[in-house]
Amino acid sequence: MAAKVAVYTGSFDPVTLGHLNVIVRAAKIIDKLIIGIGINLEKRSLFTPEERTDLLKTVTSHLNNVEVRSFTGLAVDFVKKCEARVMIRGVRPLTDIAGEFTMLMANRQLDPTIETLFLMADENYAHVSSTLIKQITPIADDDKLAKFVPAAVIPALRKKIS
Repeated sequence: MAAKVAVYTGSFDPVTLGHLNVIVRAAKIIDKLIIGIGINLEKRSLFTPEERTDLLKTVTSHLNNVEVRSFTGLAVDFVKKCEARVMIRGVRPLTDIAGEFTMLMANRQLDPTIETLFLMADENYAHVSSTLIKQITPIADDDKLAKFVPAAVIPALRKKIS
């Protein structure tokens, strides 16, 4: 029997504790979880794709069934390339639901063989976003940042945002 593979896509710019919460929980229910770092060349990112890959590999190194890759193009095409049929999406209460629903419907049109599973981040992380991290980094000390991002991400954030 083939291992059950799922793909969790996102920009992860930077990876947050909310992302990590979804990753850890998904890794418990899937045989193999591939984290797909979406690269949008038209979007200005804080971290390069290589930096995001390295950060995600660092914060998931304790998870034996997690692999990190980057991709360009459609997420459904990446999922198919990974020989998976399940896409994991992390959602925050209400703020993400409308956009994720639209994306779900579009993905079904693009490839009806791919199923989407939504995992809501734990309540402690429901408000955490990469945008919030970028806003508070210049004014928060490391202890405060550690409430939002993995400790290994803080030095990289400090280098990018003074």
